[in-house]
Amino acid sequence: MSDAIPRDMKDNVFPVPIRYLDLSSDDVRADAPAVAAGLVVFLSGGLPVAQAYTEAPENLAALAASTVLPETTEHARNMMQAPIRNRDVSLLICTKDRPDELARCLASIPRQSLPPVEVIVVDNASAGDATRRVVEAAGATYVREDRVGLDYARNAAVRAARTEFVAFTDDDVVLHERWLENLMKAFDRPEIGCVTGLVLPGELSTPAQLIFETHWGFGRGYKRLDFGPDFYRQSAPYGAPAWLIGAGASQAFRRQVFDDIGLFDVRLDMGAAGCSGDSEFWNRLLHHGSTCRYEPTAVSWHFHRKEMKGLAKQIRQYMSGHVAALLVQYQNTGNRGNLRRILVALPRYYLRKLSKRLRRGATSDNFFLKEEILGCLNGAWYVLRRWKMPAW
Repeated sequence: MSDAIPRDMKDNVFPVPIRYLDLSSDDVRADAPAVAAGLVVFLSGGLPVAQAYTEAPENLAALAASTVLPETTEHARNMMQAPIRNRDVSLLICTKDRPDELARCLASIPRQSLPPVEVIVVDNASAGDATRRVVEAAGATYVREDRVGLDYARNAAVRAARTEFVAFTDDDVVLHERWLENLMKAFDRPEIGCVTGLVLPGELSTPAQLIFETHWGFGRGYKRLDFGPDFYRQSAPYGAPAWLIGAGASQAFRRQVFDDIGLFDVRLDMGAAGCSGDSEFWNRLLHHGSTCRYEPTAVSWHFHRKEMKGLAKQIRQYMSGHVAALLVQYQNTGNRGNLRRILVALPRYYLRKLSKRLRRGATSDNFFLKEEILGCLNGAWYVLRRWKMPAW
């Protein structure tokens, strides 16, 4: 697994270049030279507003004309001009045994246009004291949580926060200077309980990183999206696809919602349950009538796993967490659409994937098919064995 790559990526040259080009620059003129293959991200006023993958040299003016939508540039401009009404916010980071990545993340915080009231780092049972030293050097608040599991750490962070809003990022993320400002600006209506942001790849140096970004990435596009009661009701037959809301690496909440509906479910994001504590919490918010918003101008960069072996493990955890979260959501809400997704939609989906692989061979979209299916089974078994366990 560590040496093999999908056949549809054998011709790719790594690292894949990522170019950031402002729409007002000379590079985006009609007579500018073509750009080589790679990922192009177009900027307006310093904010990403569109992106495109190029497999061959292309003229940037033509690429921008076919890619950039007027409404996305207008939204970016409106967000830059909007006043900041919500400033009482804590920035929360959960980490375990990744002091170098954590130091890189913390280094991006002093550049924030909206400084957080406090930065709290929860050390989830790291070995040694390297994590503590990094946190103290950055002037952040250090909290230790020895119960292993991301949602134990998230809950410890929420309990430690003393502000009206809390924003989460991950230790393997770097923040755009207006990330926190734009997350807070997006809380412009009282029913908005959560806001997530655009997460771009920090690099595409290996096949594993490109596969993740292409098929599992955190980006949700460049249009603001609201997920509210209509979304929850219309998607009820197969359970609301809350994962469409965003990524746990870039999310903020009104602190009050945790008092209203509880904390993150500690049965998720640990062991066989893999992940999905964030999407389960978003689902719970929707169930209780809140709106979750995706705000594309709140930008950050995530550094994906570089090795195929690590990606295989991650995908297995993702699917394990996905099924575990569906079962937890059914237990919490009684919505049978969650069970229908497990028993009907997922088997149908994987039968199609298996059929395609048998006909065409292993490609990047089905390369980890075994890990996906085993993850689903692990997630179901994990939750069913802990069905009566307190949620938090």
